[in-house]
Amino acid sequence: MKGQLDVETPEEYIAALEEPRKSEIQRIHDLIRRTVPDLEPHIRSKMIGYGTYHYKYATGREGDWFKIGLASNKNYISIYACGVCKGGYVAELNRHRLPKANIGKSCIRFKKLDDLDVDVLKEIFLICADGDYST
Repeated sequence: MKGQLDVETPEEYIAALEEPRKSEIQRIHDLIRRTVPDLEPHIRSKMIGYGTYHYKYATGREGDWFKIGLASNKNYISIYACGVCKGGYVAELNRHRLPKANIGKSCIRFKKLDDLDVDVLKEIFLICADGDYST
């Protein structure tokens, strides 16, 4: 899978991709960086993560994860919007505003950035940057 690159930095991740995916991922990376510049980019689980938060489940399991994730997969691009807003996952709550995307609880899957409303993505990124991460 293209998203599972063995790299150490976001720059290496993007550089390892082939066109036209490389340009798409670079555009999304730049959009995230402009929209939520305080979320530091890093590699987590072999994809680009932005910002971190600590989680702890009632079972006692805990760890750190990114607030926003970006991955290039074989057939699509994935943005992981891990924030919670108004009692629901921010990606899922905005499904109706991104009709060309396939959306799960916290995952937005699509072919190219031009298929999405960039203003909606920016709103999602801002909510993730400042959002609730309770489970």
